[in-house]
Amino acid sequence: MKLHRNLVFATIDSLNQIFNEGKQADKVLRHTLRLDKRWGSRDRSFIAETTYDIVRWKRLYAEIAEVREPFDRANLFRLFAVWATLSGIKIPDWKQFEDTPTRRIKGRFDELSKIRKYRESIPDWMDELGEKELGKKWDKEIAALNQLADVVLRVNTLKTTLENLQNELADLNIETETIPGYPNALKLKERANVFITDAFKNGLFEVQDASSQKVAEMLDAKPGMRVVDACAGAGGKSLHIATMMENKGQLIAMDIYENKLNELKRRARRNDIFNIETRVIDSTKVIKKLAEKADKVLIDAPCSGLGVLKRNPDSKWKLQPEFLDSIRNTQKELLDSYSRMVKPGGDLVYATCSILPSENEKQVKSFLAREEGKDFSLLKEEKILPSKSGFDGFYISLLRKAEKVEK
Repeated sequence: MKLHRNLVFATIDSLNQIFNEGKQADKVLRHTLRLDKRWGSRDRSFIAETTYDIVRWKRLYAEIAEVREPFDRANLFRLFAVWATLSGIKIPDWKQFEDTPTRRIKGRFDELSKIRKYRESIPDWMDELGEKELGKKWDKEIAALNQLADVVLRVNTLKTTLENLQNELADLNIETETIPGYPNALKLKERANVFITDAFKNGLFEVQDASSQKVAEMLDAKPGMRVVDACAGAGGKSLHIATMMENKGQLIAMDIYENKLNELKRRARRNDIFNIETRVIDSTKVIKKLAEKADKVLIDAPCSGLGVLKRNPDSKWKLQPEFLDSIRNTQKELLDSYSRMVKPGGDLVYATCSILPSENEKQVKSFLAREEGKDFSLLKEEKILPSKSGFDGFYISLLRKAEKVEK
């Protein structure tokens, strides 16, 4: 592969914004990839994939290159040189790459690969936490979370079928394959920009990881029910629930952020979904009004996001141990508060995109032992580990509230 100066410089500029200015990788790349209309799909792929690669392996590459944050421009080029050398790409004869010690890079890589925190490129505290919570499983899970995430689509069954969508995409040379055990999922065989297709613009599918699709399936909402998605965000799971309800019944999508709910409304229109009502949680009254009125409640709780590192590698560097303590408290409060909306005989699903027991099964066990959870019982739970599924790490539990006993 020959390196092109404008693509390399665009990558360096992106890394500078992510590492030194604290910007989100996906937002930085969305902006970067619009800078030059002459770039083709290969050019864009090079910038995006190289940037994500260097973000993912930041600690390892920095250790090999012997550079420390904040990275000045010269240090960013040293990180790039490490990436290129380990990728088997010839370093060009540019002044930015003068005296690149190719042999030393490979030697340092072999040496550091024997130490997990460098091999998997993670902060010390995260490595210690993973081992503490998962024991020997941590090795396999963090290795799996450093793999490139697949692009998975969820078919909008209100508008098309899996087979029809697969054929429509094939006509555009976008090849997909079905995934056993995931009835509405299609996995791309090769990465492609599916957002520019008419199929996406017409709401025939959403991009949603296979593990995430399991959440609505566990909730199992039926047409005509009243369902609450209590932490809806921009609504990926709300849309899936609404399709399962066949647009019949009421789906109340709630969140503390109005801008996310506005995005959900836009997506719902594209999907031809019209049984979703959005409500901003701006006071406790919003929850109280729905006390014991929902057939099903989903708490897709805010979490560490450790199960989705493969698609959000920059979060490894933004996440702090103090945040974990804070988010566990939030999860506890949400279970205690939002569970009140479940009517007797109704169901509650608690889910996270984390693989840590302290955010998952331990939270549920603690809830069931408290006064707020005394009427609930655990029906089933699913721990989706990236090393086994190949997809994101998730935890999903189904709890049922007891029927009221007439006195």
